[in-house]
Amino acid sequence: MAEEDVATKAPESDAQEDIIPGDTPAQTGPTMGEHCTSDRPTPTGLTPKGELRKLGGVDIYLSKPESYPTNPSKLLLLLSSGTGVKSTNNQIQADKFADEGFVVVMPDLFDGNPAPNSSLASEAEAQGTSFLDKIKLKAAEIAKSFVIDEWLARHTEEKVLPILEKVIDACKSEFADAVGNGGGIYAVGYCFGGRYVLLLASERSQVQTGWSGAQKPSDEEAGEGATPTKGPYIKAGALAHATLVSPDDFQGLKVPVSLVCVESDPMFPDEVRETGENIMSKENVEHEVQVYPGVPHGFAVIGDYNDGNIKSAQETAFDQMLRWIKEH
Repeated sequence: MAEEDVATKAPESDAQEDIIPGDTPAQTGPTMGEHCTSDRPTPTGLTPKGELRKLGGVDIYLSKPESYPTNPSKLLLLLSSGTGVKSTNNQIQADKFADEGFVVVMPDLFDGNPAPNSSLASEAEAQGTSFLDKIKLKAAEIAKSFVIDEWLARHTEEKVLPILEKVIDACKSEFADAVGNGGGIYAVGYCFGGRYVLLLASERSQVQTGWSGAQKPSDEEAGEGATPTKGPYIKAGALAHATLVSPDDFQGLKVPVSLVCVESDPMFPDEVRETGENIMSKENVEHEVQVYPGVPHGFAVIGDYNDGNIKSAQETAFDQMLRWIKEH
């Protein structure tokens, strides 16, 4: 993955919202913005309805329709931003899909180690910290932005994809009825998780990606120059404001995908999106791309905004993703 092909800067503003400390990391190189690592305030009156438990040895948040298993449901993986499986907003997002008839499994992609900026801002807001404390908090957030690179180095696809493989295998066993009812597994992803929807939707070389730590096969093991492949793992996918995506991530796509994108998003640059669209069109991959103007990166995840346009766009993005997976 070429470094110049990856989004490297955080949004400069929050579409006229209050700027959250740490929005502009000081370091260069592949990284994520504050909207990928800290939650917005949770909308009043909303609380999670699912449960935290283990599945295939992996921590997950599980949310099911009230009528399941009496009524048939489909299996949906929700791949989160850096705030992870214990984020209240991410859990409520999973509940929204469960309310629409999906058994939703949100795996801990980070093995108990969410992004370093994932709690300070929301905790400060909830606790009503003083002005001086907020200044100190901002300094702490800026300092934390320097360790995002270190965090990302611990959560590469070589680490994340084996976690997803374990969860997918366990879903096929424990929720075989839901997987069978949908004719496969569906996936939605936000920010960090968005890229993994693309990877799960692809047929890829084990050597290329190192999935499950596979070693490079010898010529004899591989046969006549053949390279073992894996995937696709899902039937259809939808992703919102993905981060750390390169044009290479659009290679090998085999299933329909829907993209929710932010206009002029430094985290998912226009040139990467346009290259991806061209690849999908050339390879005859069924897809749709909707670009939302005037909204911040991260807007599609449940969270409170003062701007009515952002609130409306949030609902529209959810409807886009929901419609896509229901239609496929």
